[in-house]
Amino acid sequence: MAFLDCSQIARTNDPAPAARGKELFAGILIVVLIATFGIRNVVPADALAPAIVTLLFAVAAVTAGFALLCRRDRYRIMSFELAGSLTFIGVVLSVLIEPDQMIKLFTLSHQPE
Repeated sequence: MAFLDCSQIARTNDPAPAARGKELFAGILIVVLIATFGIRNVVPADALAPAIVTLLFAVAAVTAGFALLCRRDRYRIMSFELAGSLTFIGVVLSVLIEPDQMIKLFTLSHQPE
């Protein structure tokens, strides 16, 4: 009956810790949404879309920088995917921006148009 005991022959490895990509992505989007509500009071309404896109690109750059510093392959790939998806969302939103809105973002608000 000793040959029926397979625990000595094939050892199972412990499963790798689960990467929390969806939760992290949802958290990043919630932080961007809260920052958008804060930016809404600072910039004019026409300059809100360029400010959001700039914020998305900045968060994507920070996420990619974190991925470059990370040594684990699984978390590194997940971070690069998060950075890529944030960049993609920023590019899609930047299509909706008119050039006049970008000019309003960089001009001083107290100057007449």
